[in-house]
Amino acid sequence: MKKILLAGLIASGFMAANPALAALQCGNDSSGFARWVDEFKRVAPANGINPSVVERAFANVSYNRATISADRGQKSFKLSFEEFLKKRGGAAIVSRGKTMKKNQAQLLASIERRYGVPAGPLLAIWGMETGFGNFMGDQHTLSAVATLAYDCRRSAYFTEQLYAALQLVARGDLSVNARGAAHGEIGQTQFLPLNVIRYGADGDGDGHVDMVRSRADALASTANFLKGHGWRPGAGYQPGEPNFVAIQGWNAASVYQRAIAYLGAQIDGK
Repeated sequence: MKKILLAGLIASGFMAANPALAALQCGNDSSGFARWVDEFKRVAPANGINPSVVERAFANVSYNRATISADRGQKSFKLSFEEFLKKRGGAAIVSRGKTMKKNQAQLLASIERRYGVPAGPLLAIWGMETGFGNFMGDQHTLSAVATLAYDCRRSAYFTEQLYAALQLVARGDLSVNARGAAHGEIGQTQFLPLNVIRYGADGDGDGHVDMVRSRADALASTANFLKGHGWRPGAGYQPGEPNFVAIQGWNAASVYQRAIAYLGAQIDGK
């Protein structure tokens, strides 16, 4: 029951509005982080997290300066479209994406039947996010999310992400030692923890959502995310077409949205 309650609280945004959590003192440097962690660990069980999960999850959590540096310096999204594609290796993504489309044809066809999302945009996202799973990040995931939950810039938003991460730990879908991107993104297509809760899909049928080791889970979850953001089977996904709205849900940066649409079309041969 607590797990069901917690999922509902996270989905509704209740965590960010909870007075007990709002009372936690955020900070903009490391000086108050240890105190914040102690207080968070005190209130977390009252919000549906088993105390043993909290202790296990926070055993190796520390203030992550690399996360703060990344959060303050997202300069690539200010590049022109052409500069962005070059920096992201657009030509290589298209080339390898076409190969992956052939090699993973059965999986991708199954995903399209289930969610209505074709291979192109999924492979574009996979290629841009992690180079098709080649590099998923080297930052301690729970430290990254906890640091941003403590940081004053977006404390409420990342407090929800932290609760989602703890729920993933509790159900065995996130290792306490997991490493990923600087903002706590997980796995081959870089889902934030709350999106794993909302859209994570068991693509390989093993009863778990493993965004790191299972490309089937990662790609099915990505398709489910796009479906959840309004994807319409058979409709176009270029700017101005119906499914571009779903792509806009993936990333707030317009240059990133355009890149997904462009690379996806190149991979799909359109």
